[in-house]
Amino acid sequence: MPRTLDTYRLLGRSGLRVSPLALGAATFGTEWGWGADEEESRRLFDLYVERGGNFVDTASTYTDGSSERLLGAFSRHRRESLVLATKYTTLRTPGDPNSGGPHRKNLFASVESSLRRLQTDYLDLLYLHVWDFTTPVEEVLRGLDDLVRQGKVLYVAMSNVPAWQVARMQAVAELRGWSPLVALQIEYSLIERTGERDLIPMAREMGLGVVPYSPLGGGLLTGKYGRADLADPDPGPGGSTRGRHNAALGMLTERNLAIADTLREVAAELGRTPAQVGLAWTLHNPAVTAPVIGARTTAQLADNLGALDVELEDTHLARLDAAGAIEPGLPHALLAGEPMRRATRGELTIQPRA
Repeated sequence: MPRTLDTYRLLGRSGLRVSPLALGAATFGTEWGWGADEEESRRLFDLYVERGGNFVDTASTYTDGSSERLLGAFSRHRRESLVLATKYTTLRTPGDPNSGGPHRKNLFASVESSLRRLQTDYLDLLYLHVWDFTTPVEEVLRGLDDLVRQGKVLYVAMSNVPAWQVARMQAVAELRGWSPLVALQIEYSLIERTGERDLIPMAREMGLGVVPYSPLGGGLLTGKYGRADLADPDPGPGGSTRGRHNAALGMLTERNLAIADTLREVAAELGRTPAQVGLAWTLHNPAVTAPVIGARTTAQLADNLGALDVELEDTHLARLDAAGAIEPGLPHALLAGEPMRRATRGELTIQPRA
């Protein structure tokens, strides 16, 4: 069925209602060279909430703090009706090693800074932004639980953390009676599907709503890049900062452009834009709660919101799935094979190797 921004969904195993598309506020501010200025950011925010949207995503260091500052000013008079999500761990002050990381000192300092910039006394959702393989999980979980008990944070979540570590944290939280995780934010799109191996199945099993970022592959799935960009991926000093970023990340590949071609073909058949169909494909995954859409202009945002009423037939889904398919890897490929399935049903005896 067609959806709207006020067709709310539950976030993971919680009672929190959020819109099926989250507004990404990483584009609020021009400090990174490719965002929207204050006036355009305000228009983006107003368009989203006027359509019924209530889920806005930011982070403590997005556009060097301008993202939270602008979002705080825009949401000030309608704070109660919004679900504001922010993140901590990325370095806030160059030269100060304790101003970054998941540890308790940075957690509390970062949250206090976010509360000031957002002009609020509580955060609806707080993500650990980037795992560092250093801080003990008990320290992270206890710190998050303390903030929930203080009323400064309502729900806690993870982003960019290995599946096994998230599963471990959820188990520890449940056993110790600490605040459970309710969401997982990962990169997920037609061109980045490795989360389907472990992260997304883990999230469904552990009761976490998946909130994908970069659901359009950094803009590659909108059709803005072509084969010419493979030969000259750096647009030069006068070109797009975001374009140089995508090239540096290795996103401009023949494989990814071929996926974008298939997406463009399906979109043409449906009379839709590639961005709308790409987002609709992501929404079709039952584990996905709300992709984060980051627009620089109101025209881009309005186009993205059109994904909510895109109807994808099984044939369209099959073509898109095949275009971006990945190898499942171990142990998934082994377990999915007929010999192993027969063995688990007691129909085949597997002899040990000599």
